[in-house]
Amino acid sequence: MINEAQLYQVLQEKFHFSHFREGQEEIIQQLLSGKDTLAILPTGKGKSLCYQLTGYLLPGTVLVVSPLISLMEDQVSQLQKLGEKAVVALNSNLSQPEKNWLLQNLASYKFIFISPEMLRQPAVFKKIQQLQLALFVVDEAHCLSIWGNDFRPEYRQLGGILQQLNSPLLLALTATATPKVAEDIKQLLFHKSFHLVRESVERQNISYFVEKTAEKEQRLREILSTVAAPGIIYCSTRKKVEELYQIFSGEFSIGYYHGGLASGQRRQLQQQFLAGELTWLLATNAFGMGINKGDIRTIIHYDLPESIENYLQEIGRAGRDGQASQAILLYKQHDEQVHYYFQKNLREERQLFSDFLQGELNIEKTELSELQQKWLAEAEEVGAATELMQRLKIHEAEKRQQLLTVLNYINEENCRREFLLKHFAEKITKVPEKCCDYHQSQLLLAEKPAKPTKLSTENEAWQVILEKIFKE
Repeated sequence: MINEAQLYQVLQEKFHFSHFREGQEEIIQQLLSGKDTLAILPTGKGKSLCYQLTGYLLPGTVLVVSPLISLMEDQVSQLQKLGEKAVVALNSNLSQPEKNWLLQNLASYKFIFISPEMLRQPAVFKKIQQLQLALFVVDEAHCLSIWGNDFRPEYRQLGGILQQLNSPLLLALTATATPKVAEDIKQLLFHKSFHLVRESVERQNISYFVEKTAEKEQRLREILSTVAAPGIIYCSTRKKVEELYQIFSGEFSIGYYHGGLASGQRRQLQQQFLAGELTWLLATNAFGMGINKGDIRTIIHYDLPESIENYLQEIGRAGRDGQASQAILLYKQHDEQVHYYFQKNLREERQLFSDFLQGELNIEKTELSELQQKWLAEAEEVGAATELMQRLKIHEAEKRQQLLTVLNYINEENCRREFLLKHFAEKITKVPEKCCDYHQSQLLLAEKPAKPTKLSTENEAWQVILEKIFKE
């Protein structure tokens, strides 16, 4: 039995912390007592430490199912910086020889990060079955839920996988779970009694602002020139990210990041931002999940987030050091049209898939889109195509509702903090000194406002250098 003194000793020796954050110790104690646990902690409250510290105190391997390669790589990097060598990410970035070698030596690793798609590969799953699993972790567990903001059909297979692995000790982690999402996670993952740890999504040190403007580009320039940095500027599409980079790269210390870049480029940009070599980063929501940079002062949404859950995830990357930070959402009339376009495409994909299942679309399986092939694999595996189609329709309806909720937030005439908390079935208990624009809060300004100016050759050469390094 692990006592409290031993817990704090490991916390100090392995992670160099003297105290736990809210919820962490409770989660770890429950796991050490053998209790499956669902942990809902706000972004920036140290979810990763919960399974890392527990893993050091239990014999066997910690298997972490993670949705994004960038998230896996960031978590591997963090553990390596703490001195851990027995950690690896098993993902599609590996060459076949690398993958083969890792599978032969999998038992030598303490922490293994893996995507749900990779876990379902027969050769990989066979090796996982041979491991002594100390802990099975489902990170970003809201991905299981059709009500969640990042629904991933592959995540819904994890309940069955757990049973095939003889139900190892389970920890499910998420930062954004409405009551609907939490219930979905419970039904799909937990087949026995479990402990729930839920902390408030409230982040008192983040102030909320919405600005309606017909001149977003000019307003963004003004904001970048005056507000506290560093910061992230979120856009809905890769095209918009690159467009804004071309506009502002000659004026500010800025880079851009999206899923279309080569993995080496993404790592390089991430490291530059973490090291403070870039003041601002333009990004799609492919950037940020798990990013451990404590001094981000400002999160700007140039485009609408697709849901309040997404919004809380993304602005939660600000102020992890506890210092005053801010979230600024810029809105121009009809901005929501890009999301209606995405939703239309999704409906069309689902309709074509339905036609294929009914034999009304004369194409081969290989001609289906990547997403349609995932749907097909799920339908064939569980033998319930009708149920799957119904869930997809429900998912579409929920995405429409999520966007309407974002628009309601933009048009909210009362406290924005209260609105966000209510969405997660919480009540505001205290209005901080710097709450939101409804309470006449002012933007947090830089101590020395940046003057738009042409960057030196040295500062603007990062993209040229990267192109030379990664040119194929």
